[in-house]
Amino acid sequence: MPAAQINAEFSSAPLIRLRGVKKAYKTAAGDFWALKGIDAEIFSGEFVGILGKSGAGKTTLINLITGIDHLTEGEIWVGNTAVHTLNEDMAARWRGRSLGVIFQSFQLMPTLSLVDNVMLPMDFAGFYRPLVSRKRALDILKQVELEEHAYKLPANISGGQQQRVAIARALANDPPLLVADEPTGRLDTATAETIFQVFERLVAQGKTILMVTHDPTFASRFSRLLWIADGRLVPEPQFQIAQPAGLEG
Repeated sequence: MPAAQINAEFSSAPLIRLRGVKKAYKTAAGDFWALKGIDAEIFSGEFVGILGKSGAGKTTLINLITGIDHLTEGEIWVGNTAVHTLNEDMAARWRGRSLGVIFQSFQLMPTLSLVDNVMLPMDFAGFYRPLVSRKRALDILKQVELEEHAYKLPANISGGQQQRVAIARALANDPPLLVADEPTGRLDTATAETIFQVFERLVAQGKTILMVTHDPTFASRFSRLLWIADGRLVPEPQFQIAQPAGLEG
């Protein structure tokens, strides 16, 4: 088979495959099914938005894809990794080497400088090399326009800047896939736009991004949308999404 044909077939394979994904949580009243059978494929280079009401199952789905939580039924594949088969330690190692995860709450280490925060994933994944890692961290901070703040503590920069540091940290090990859970949820409109533009640049550079959001104002700018209602994918929006409260500048 010609090499060009092999490459074409490889590039057409989905990066993420979800097959019959279900998640139940034990409650006093019995099992609560947060996800009721999700089937989806996400391809390399896509910028996919996951939208839905609070409690629809968006964050649950993200936590299953990243191996932070364990599914009840079904299969999740990211590349050649069967995420549903990984135990907690295996999932942590795989996540550190293969994914960049970005949270709404930033989750930066408060006693470390911004550049040291960015270097943390390199250390955890066994990729740390003193001079090389620091230079890479500084280069990534430059990409998100924070190089002049590299040696500040997180408390000394704004919420929007902290989220850009979180993005830089997610890029530390150059993962092909970034997964973001409400990364603009605590930010004002102008700052959220800045963060979204960072994501758009990363997609243009070849990254795949899966982003949970409550905010429908960005909907037209994703390459594709997955709408979730009551633990299931729905073909199109059937509800209004409330703007999250408590915006932060």
